[in-house]
Amino acid sequence: MRWTGMVVAGLLLTGWALWVLGQRVQAQATPKPNIIFILTDDEDVGIHAFMPKTKALLHDQGTTFSNFFVTYSLCCPSRASILTGQYPHNTHIEGNRPPQGGFLKAYQTGLEANTVAVWLQQAGYHTLLAGKYLNGYGQDNPRRAQRQGLNLPDPTYVPPGWTEWYAGVGNAPYQDYNYSLNENGQLVRYGSSPEDYLTDVIARKAVQAITNATREGKPFFLYLAPFTPHAPANFAPRHASLFKDAELPRPPNFDEADVSDKPPLLRRLPRLSERELARMRELYVKRLRSLQAIDDLVESIVQALRQNGQLANTYIVYTSDNGFHMGNHRMPQGKNMPYEEDIRVPLVVRGPGVPAGKTVNELALNIDLAPTFAKIAGLEVPPSCDGRSLLPLLRGQIPTVWRQSFMVQRGEGAEAQSEDGDGRDRAGAFSALRTAAYTFVQWGSGDRELYDLKADPYQLQNLASKADPVLIQRLSTRLSELSKCRGDECRRVEELPIGTP
Repeated sequence: MRWTGMVVAGLLLTGWALWVLGQRVQAQATPKPNIIFILTDDEDVGIHAFMPKTKALLHDQGTTFSNFFVTYSLCCPSRASILTGQYPHNTHIEGNRPPQGGFLKAYQTGLEANTVAVWLQQAGYHTLLAGKYLNGYGQDNPRRAQRQGLNLPDPTYVPPGWTEWYAGVGNAPYQDYNYSLNENGQLVRYGSSPEDYLTDVIARKAVQAITNATREGKPFFLYLAPFTPHAPANFAPRHASLFKDAELPRPPNFDEADVSDKPPLLRRLPRLSERELARMRELYVKRLRSLQAIDDLVESIVQALRQNGQLANTYIVYTSDNGFHMGNHRMPQGKNMPYEEDIRVPLVVRGPGVPAGKTVNELALNIDLAPTFAKIAGLEVPPSCDGRSLLPLLRGQIPTVWRQSFMVQRGEGAEAQSEDGDGRDRAGAFSALRTAAYTFVQWGSGDRELYDLKADPYQLQNLASKADPVLIQRLSTRLSELSKCRGDECRRVEELPIGTP
């Protein structure tokens, strides 16, 4: 048995080495397009509409995905899935902090050795990360870690796969001032001057990288990750006078009048108080203002690409790590819930062969981004990926077979999803199935939710107790299948029709 295990391990390593060699040979044979990936923090679809430059430069010149979702509506699990192309049950990153998740768990499990940055760097790309990496990067308490027997990396640690590295250290970058960046292995302190505003620093790093990589004659992959509009959503001084009259959106599920059909987590919530409404409105205005520097970043990127003759050969991909709710179903500001406000995020792509002004309606996920970047670079998608390339959709091709359902989850021990720390709605585990027609949720408590999205897009009427048992069984079975899937099996199961009883 021991020799058999060694032979199998050797074959696996050989297979991986051959895959890498094949990518390198292929990379040398053809010129590669550039990829710029802009990943914002907690940006929901609603506030994305307040970005005029992004609309003109990306949406009007590219393709928008109207049904793009995340598989875990929390920062670190979503970012791990983006980097690897895997569902959270395969990355094993199911929270922002150890032991459920966070940077330290990714570091200890070796997740960083098989990310899209590693694939692209091995294929000859100049790779750069500027901004937010994985939650907990550079902030874990050494004494606490020692007591728990955890092995912390050096404070100047740079993960594999990155040619240039400008990652925010600890929690200070959420303030956008008075923070430190790990700049290629050296900690650099920034202050409180207007030019230190973090989103603007990220933009300058990106513009310089475009210029340098163009001079080198190398294709580049830039991963640009502002810390906004995540709370406290501090904004650049030049945007302080904007949106003074903005009103907090109040869709039909805002401060929902009757939550008796919701799980206990929501049934316990009282109606929103005037204090909570005032706090949400204040944060909403700050979120809108903080987005404007990201809008300027998009403009700076497009200008730099044009000046360096790279615009026609560059894919620009813009999305967020998760959505955000503000008052929906009585919940104060936060995320990490199975509802539309949290799991649906913007996605727009501009690039070679991408139709301008087009909208794609097929179901797409954050686990599709890494496979898409691999295919853009001319690589085969690694077998570890659960997601699929979006390139056919970006080229105006509608595949005959596509995803019919996908899984959303939140693990046991997840953090409270409330952004303001009031503890009103503590987290509980759930797994959910999202199709074009339904949202089906199974809570760890045993409660279930079922929403007919065509008749009830705001998810007001829970049909779980009234629906045909055959439909419930089919949805539950599909959810169980997806919860255990890996690689090709995930894509196969996602493509199966749900059917109707």
